[in-house]
Amino acid sequence: MEAIIVNKKRILQRREDLFSYSFDASFGTHLPELVLQPISTDEVVGVVKLANLYKIPLYPRGRGTSLSGGPLPVNGGIVLDFSLWKDKLIIDPDDSIAVVSPGVLTADINAKANEFGFMYPPDPSSAHVSTIGGNLAENSGGPRGLKYGVTKDYVIGLEVVTPEGEIIRTGGRTIKNVTGYDLTKLIVGSEGTLGIITEAILKLIPKPIATKTALVLFDDLVDSGHAISRILSSGILPSKMEIMDQACIIAVEEYKPLGLPTDVEAILLIELDGHPYSIEEEMKKVKSTCLAVGAREVIVAENDEEANELWKARKLVSPAIVKIKPTKISEDATVPRSKIPDMFKKLKEIKETHDINLVVFGHAGDGNLHPNIIADQRDTEEMKRVELAVEEIFKAAIELGGTLSGEHGIGIMKSPFMEMELGTKGLEMMKRIKMAWDPNNILNPGKVFPEPGQRLVLHNG
Repeated sequence: MEAIIVNKKRILQRREDLFSYSFDASFGTHLPELVLQPISTDEVVGVVKLANLYKIPLYPRGRGTSLSGGPLPVNGGIVLDFSLWKDKLIIDPDDSIAVVSPGVLTADINAKANEFGFMYPPDPSSAHVSTIGGNLAENSGGPRGLKYGVTKDYVIGLEVVTPEGEIIRTGGRTIKNVTGYDLTKLIVGSEGTLGIITEAILKLIPKPIATKTALVLFDDLVDSGHAISRILSSGILPSKMEIMDQACIIAVEEYKPLGLPTDVEAILLIELDGHPYSIEEEMKKVKSTCLAVGAREVIVAENDEEANELWKARKLVSPAIVKIKPTKISEDATVPRSKIPDMFKKLKEIKETHDINLVVFGHAGDGNLHPNIIADQRDTEEMKRVELAVEEIFKAAIELGGTLSGEHGIGIMKSPFMEMELGTKGLEMMKRIKMAWDPNNILNPGKVFPEPGQRLVLHNG
């Protein structure tokens, strides 16, 4: 190994170090046998060739913020920690691109682009701590996904080390490229199962001149769903449209009082961006549309400071709800926009049927709801009810024409449900691709594809 990783400080073998890489932001603990911290493509090539020769599992990892178990070393083997590899962050304003190393923090890319009048739109809530390599592997989204899309929409080129240790380049620096199969899009979102990304070329877009934010109060959760559909069909495309249900509002007020009314069933936070005159007129239309479908009140921020105050509530949801109970199961089942009211109804039913603490928040504008279940993992009976509820959430989303995941990925958390969405033949085609790229199954084995009889288990015993 010394010939591959020059600096011994980047080979981690102590048990306490291995434990640090045995978990992510989801469930389960799986101890690796070794952790390596590569900082060059040559190092990755050397490790991969050796692993492929001896059929050693490799698990690429960024900062471990995955909510689906993406980087967990479920079969032992080696974790490749890319968090130290952040030497390259180049902004090319002439080509409107960024060239980045896999360990660069996603928020840093946007901040650097802003210095040149550009933006990198994908904005997962973990952007200030998650690496771009992890975001590429999971095809991460975020609040701005409604208007601007997700990670794959901004990746135009990659350097990738294949499972057999070869270096390939996909795409390039041009915005348009239709040469052959789109391997770039295939790699992005493949969760480290097909190749290891060692460099990415990202498309940047001009930063909007201005933004405007509104907070809308609803007495009925389903009415908020109708408001979302009406706004989006009116010709207005907000940059963000986030929702919080009553349970979220109460949790935030108990955690850090902001003066929000706790008797409403839902809050919508809507951000518009563009030219100041345009968004002024669009906000008037948003306000009238919301009031027409039953909104109690629409509060429009007059300046950036007021807007930041309105967004505080949304940012406090995650820390607030875990004060209720310590275990948070965060799902991201996504439905077509027109089915958002129907999904709200189903979530209400699931909450009551299984007697669980279920809160709803997330990116309502693109149907990417985040039903979060708050529980206590030490309570086996409660966790069994949670497992049934999660399965029903997935079934409801798929029956409404939706998908298992809008941005969190599949990993190990959702793999038992893959056939439910893709069907036997669809899943088989994905397996064929995996086998063609990775015949020895060394890259992130145990992810995406379910083992025979595998099911979601969140309880102990």
